[in-house]
Amino acid sequence: MQPTHDPSTVEVRRSRKRVRTVTAWREGERTVVAIPARFTRAQEAEWVRRMLTRLAAQDRRRRPSDEELAARATELSARYLGGRAVPTSVRWSSNQGRRWGSCTPSDGTIRISDRVRGMPPWVLDYVLLHELTHLLHSGHGPQFWAELEAYPRTERARGFLEGWSSHEERHGDGHEDGHGDGHGEGHNGATSDEGEQVPADDKT
Repeated sequence: MQPTHDPSTVEVRRSRKRVRTVTAWREGERTVVAIPARFTRAQEAEWVRRMLTRLAAQDRRRRPSDEELAARATELSARYLGGRAVPTSVRWSSNQGRRWGSCTPSDGTIRISDRVRGMPPWVLDYVLLHELTHLLHSGHGPQFWAELEAYPRTERARGFLEGWSSHEERHGDGHEDGHGDGHGEGHNGATSDEGEQVPADDKT
């Protein structure tokens, strides 16, 4: 039985060292699926299908639409800010320059930079919460940061974004698919936010 995936967009890598795991990750426009060398063609086709489905679900979580972005902002406001921050609109924006997001308290609008699109969900949540908090406190004073202390990944997300900015400054690009931030996240890594790794005998 021949594989059903498109070889122009999916590369299957067989490894004799790989015994119990299947891993998938993105390399530019191509998806790489690493499988044990012992797999039959039928097993290869099944696991490629399964991993593409997993990665597609991951992509949807990490690249929400404007509507999903607004819904997430509402959830975060309710969970961490007592529902006090109520934006009139939340949307992606391509003209934020070096900012991760912006908020206009006078009209309640929030814009999130396209540079955040594709970053881990907990980083996006932090950026959303940061801008939501500006609806309550316009500056970055003690009260502002006290509000953000409720979010448990504030410091980790800030470190991630600082590392991302440093990477852009060193390399002069805004590549959105890798997360080489020096803070434990993988850059095109198969076992981190960029990919999926599951046991080869997983039946789910």
